[in-house]
Amino acid sequence: MAEPGFEWLYTAAEMRAAEEAYPGFPGTAPELMERAGAAVAYEARRAFPEARRFAVVCGGGSNGGDGRIAARRLREAGLEAVETDAVEGCDVVIDALFGTGFEGPPRPEAAQLIERINACGRPVVSVDVPSGVDASTGEVAGSAVNATLTVTFHASKVGLHVTPGRFHRGELAVADIGLAPAVTAARRATRELLDRVPRRGLRDSKFTAGAVLVVGGAPGTTGAPVLAAMAALRADAGYVAIAVPRECFAVVETLALEPVKRGFDWADAEETILAEAERADAVALGPGLGRSREAQALVARLLERLDLPVVVDADALFGLRPTTRANPTVLTPHAGELARLLDRDSDWIAAHRLEAARTAAEMFGAVVLLKGADTIVHAPTGELVVCDAGPASLATAGTGDVLTGIVAAFLAKGLDSTTAAAAAATAHGLAAAAVPYQAGLVAGDVFGTLPAILSTRGGAAYDR
Repeated sequence: MAEPGFEWLYTAAEMRAAEEAYPGFPGTAPELMERAGAAVAYEARRAFPEARRFAVVCGGGSNGGDGRIAARRLREAGLEAVETDAVEGCDVVIDALFGTGFEGPPRPEAAQLIERINACGRPVVSVDVPSGVDASTGEVAGSAVNATLTVTFHASKVGLHVTPGRFHRGELAVADIGLAPAVTAARRATRELLDRVPRRGLRDSKFTAGAVLVVGGAPGTTGAPVLAAMAALRADAGYVAIAVPRECFAVVETLALEPVKRGFDWADAEETILAEAERADAVALGPGLGRSREAQALVARLLERLDLPVVVDADALFGLRPTTRANPTVLTPHAGELARLLDRDSDWIAAHRLEAARTAAEMFGAVVLLKGADTIVHAPTGELVVCDAGPASLATAGTGDVLTGIVAAFLAKGLDSTTAAAAAATAHGLAAAAVPYQAGLVAGDVFGTLPAILSTRGGAAYDR
């Protein structure tokens, strides 16, 4: 059982180890295969109760064996289930071509079969993972099945939650086949992770409940630090200040009621910000700051001198160089920003998200929160958390600034950097999903629902 707030995600090697630990293995492997095939047949019938004709595409390994047992179970239920490559004309295709051990591109004949499955116009049930998806990384090196439903065994796999593999899985069902749980390298964040976020208590003051300083803003992007600051307040921080260039000060005064405001000139920016940071427990650095030489130099100096946890986001990531900090640092790039940091192409980042996040975490000695549908939190120690609670409506300007504010608030409350980043990504996604409308959602809607999300513990209302 994973610690509260997390679920284990297995790689192919970890899944093999779990199977090998089963009593009597490999002699008892047929027992596991029988349970797996039965689960596929059950889930296929549950998902498609009107289906009568199943085409079961079986490979040569154990995944194919699972498929053949599923076909037998379907026939025993009085349905037509044929083990065939001829997928046209059926009601449902069962994809049992490749399993968790697959990696790399499919061979040409297998790729052609995958393309036929995708083109047949029928629902597809994939066995364990969609064929062509790397179960350990989510990478897709060639053709991959677009499943309507994936039935995976024992526990979910890393590649079913990391894109692009996640986009191929469809609905996900996890079937218990009798294996013992084990500790894995990767975890998936759940709603219960938010129970770890300290809430304000009766003995707290505004400064003991978590104090955040947001540094950012430039003409035309003044809204970014305001969004981050308001999100930090809605994430239950007790005190939030915003430091912006003097020319943005009047706008911030108008937009932000609750945060304290400080203006700075570039000549005195460093000392003004460091003085304000004496009251803070964490700093959010970068929203809307701009990419001028003055801004880049300020970011570098602050990272050297701030004796606090820092979230580095947006413009503060531009031109960032590795530096050694004694305090926690969280970088929150999207794919394009990470591509610049690693001097890679954005398409490469999209295709190798785990590798990209790991490389950046090691290079910068920081926790990297790589934003996306499968937000990845990777620590330089190797700790990995996948946070996939966010809906598609988050793909709009300003939501990243909101996320930065939440991370800063959770750091200010004393959470370690990995937990703070993962909890923030989870709260961010759940808050967006809680907005009554999804089309037309804007960033301010997200921090508006945060208090309700954080006022529940274990799915029930939180009462101090």
